[in-house]
Amino acid sequence: MVKILYFARLSEALGISSEEMELSENCNNIDSLVTLLRARGEPFDSVFCGETKVLVAINQEMTDHEAAIKDGDEVAFFPPVTGG
Repeated sequence: MVKILYFARLSEALGISSEEMELSENCNNIDSLVTLLRARGEPFDSVFCGETKVLVAINQEMTDHEAAIKDGDEVAFFPPVTGG
């Protein structure tokens, strides 16, 4: 099971800030997790369709969408941030 966190506009669009998900055998990286999430339909499909950039971290370490995931990981999705 992985813990998934959604931040900022992603949390607002999805209506949730976190969830736990059992990983299927073929879900072993961020891309495959995003595919599973998009298969839920709206609003997940719109959030993860690729039109706007979504950053990801595994266990609080920034990573890319090819990064491996495993049971016990914490996966966080968030939009790019800017600061001043």
